[in-house]
Amino acid sequence: MCVSRCLQCVGVSLVPMAIICMLSNILLLLPNLEMKFLLEGHVTREATWATGLWASGIMVLVGARAILLSSRTRGCCAFRTQMLRQVLSSVLCLLAASTCCLVSVTGLVQGPLCLYNATTGQTWDVPLKPSPHSPTPYLYNRTLWSVCLQPQGVVQWNVVLFSVMGGASMLQTVLCASNILNTLLGLIVGPGLCQNQVCENQIPACTWTWV
Repeated sequence: MCVSRCLQCVGVSLVPMAIICMLSNILLLLPNLEMKFLLEGHVTREATWATGLWASGIMVLVGARAILLSSRTRGCCAFRTQMLRQVLSSVLCLLAASTCCLVSVTGLVQGPLCLYNATTGQTWDVPLKPSPHSPTPYLYNRTLWSVCLQPQGVVQWNVVLFSVMGGASMLQTVLCASNILNTLLGLIVGPGLCQNQVCENQIPACTWTWV
């Protein structure tokens, strides 16, 4: 079992996904790449929570750095200490990524905040959110997307970006969960392998190195 190689793969894989989540969340805050909607407070609620920035972004990047540093550990005692730290950092990353994934799915299901024609006139609200009067979700009925007048194309904008951010954070969640299982298994099995390792050239003392 090559624990260090698994740690390196997980750590390296988390970095681009964290960057994708951060960029997606920034774009969600800027519909049509215009700042005025953000300044006026006319941005989808789930986007303003910025979980793609602080959760699947910054927190996962910090966790990825810890994972990469732990993968360079040498020696059994140091290895077990780093594995304990690895479990804690992976759990933190798991919680952060799963939070972003949940928020992304919620934003995708609820629909965007937009200006639309209501019975009382044009108003800002979330007209595409699920309701008993609309049995078919807007995701499966593109004819409903035209209800949003401003920002232009906000429905497509939110669907694409929330889908990208949700998919990336879901992959982060899977990687962090597998990393927790990997480190726990390495923590349990590792010391035993170290004690039972046969040294080459009959050298009486050796140190197990995870590569």
